[in-house]
Amino acid sequence: MPFCKACGQEIGTASFCPKCGANQSAAATPSAAPAASPTEGLQENVAGLLCYAPVIGWIVALVLLLIDKRKFVKFHAVQALGLYVALIVIYIALGISMGILHVIHIFFLGLFLYPLLWLASFLLMIFMMYKAYLNESYKLPVIGNFAEGIASK
Repeated sequence: MPFCKACGQEIGTASFCPKCGANQSAAATPSAAPAASPTEGLQENVAGLLCYAPVIGWIVALVLLLIDKRKFVKFHAVQALGLYVALIVIYIALGISMGILHVIHIFFLGLFLYPLLWLASFLLMIFMMYKAYLNESYKLPVIGNFAEGIASK
């Protein structure tokens, strides 16, 4: 007995499957197209730009580092993650120093540092987004060399 090529239902001499309607006289089904990259439609410069996006950039950078194989995108993803880690370390150090300044009663100096650090980090992120959009692999000190080494692997 012949069976449907699509669903396996017994079809007898029918040209179309009574269950799924698949044409049984057609030639072999075309093979599946090769799997496309998950980031195939995303241009390199836009992917690099998104790595530095404030607030959500670290998530985008982590995802792109794991799934994207393009060297330019990997470089910006690693550099952005390094930058986020460096900023966290700086904020923790500033918090500790704020505690020390509070003990010696000059904590108000630290109140000026937090907004300045936030503004400087925000402007740095915007600058890095601009450089990535222009397809430039602008390297930050220390972090850039590390990112370049990781991206070349």
